[in-house]
Amino acid sequence: MGAFVVGEVMRRAGLATEDALPPLHAKARLLTWQMAPAVGYAVVAVGVLPVLVRVMPWRSLLAVSWGAAAGWAVALAVSDGPGALARPLDAPTEYPAGLAAIGGHPLRWLRTFTHDLNAYPTHVRGHPPLPTLLFWALDAVGLHGTLWAASLIIVAGASSAVAIAVTVRVLAGERVARRALPFLALSPLSLWIATSMDAFFLAVGAWGVAFLALRRPLTGGLLLGALPFLSYGLLPLLAVPSVVLWMTRPPVRFWLVMALGFAVVPTAFTLGGFWWPNGVHATLDTYLVSGGSARRSYSYFLVADLAVLGILTGPAIAYVLPSCIKRGVATRRELRTEPVLLLAAAAAVAVLSLDVAGVTKGEVERIWLPFAAWLLPMASVLRAPARGWLAAQAVTAILVQALVLSEW
Repeated sequence: MGAFVVGEVMRRAGLATEDALPPLHAKARLLTWQMAPAVGYAVVAVGVLPVLVRVMPWRSLLAVSWGAAAGWAVALAVSDGPGALARPLDAPTEYPAGLAAIGGHPLRWLRTFTHDLNAYPTHVRGHPPLPTLLFWALDAVGLHGTLWAASLIIVAGASSAVAIAVTVRVLAGERVARRALPFLALSPLSLWIATSMDAFFLAVGAWGVAFLALRRPLTGGLLLGALPFLSYGLLPLLAVPSVVLWMTRPPVRFWLVMALGFAVVPTAFTLGGFWWPNGVHATLDTYLVSGGSARRSYSYFLVADLAVLGILTGPAIAYVLPSCIKRGVATRRELRTEPVLLLAAAAAVAVLSLDVAGVTKGEVERIWLPFAAWLLPMASVLRAPARGWLAAQAVTAILVQALVLSEW
């Protein structure tokens, strides 16, 4: 609450640019009856999910959890009307607005991407070329329109609940993974799974880590190697797979195959004419000269962006965080006994690195998605079935959706 109060004071003083409701890139509003689908969905999910995690076979439970996560994201989004799923992608600042520049020549576009960066929409300018090429590929295979893209993003983003649960099961056991699943499926961060491209980034990172945990180094390396070409800010997320590698201690052959997979996307883009360091430099230049977000207060967002992380992860994580930290300190010489805490710590370190660097001043409700989801398994320490805390997570999401109009 303090972040919103200070943000409003700064906004009125003209010190927090661009945002009508800092620290969120959003506007205040009030929905009432429109929230009925989400409320109904939450009531059923809070009642049913804790039962299912006890009785269902593991693979069936994963499928149900995937569907529950997707349904929760959609139930929240449709409170804004039937077109709400695709509407964020229709904005003139989004990736689809830049597809005309590619036309039928993606390789030519890729070679000139850095040189022509200033001519592209905001999100194209602010990211490497891979996200835009993914939208172009959907259109090229006949899946025209942003609804198809939104569907892909939501299905992929929701699948991250499964990927993270699979990773937790490998490292901490099935009992812990089962207890984490309801909190992965019914989280406040689902608000931005429908629909922001960062939900797709979340899925790529989560499945990359999961495949490493499952000892599939080629696929895991391939997905993780794509992360820096989806968003420059995803590089610190590699701290999470580093934890998996440290805990599992794979053989040399695993590392070699993983490195081979990791090199595929960087090599393809380099040969295609896009040099990643030049992209970083050009994006930074456009960021600095564009004004707006570059003029946001560093000191305010240094703290406020962490408050937004708290919104994404919800009150359940805020409640267990002190005890988890205490456990981590107590077992500092045997950290491998706390895999869930290690995964969360790696994601938190990645967030802090971006926060301190000042490259994420605002709009982190979507930017933090690939990182925040790794904090959710900490809820597994709650005494099952933990319906009260699961309900608190759902209520948080409902309140934010009812009171905040986000661009995503």
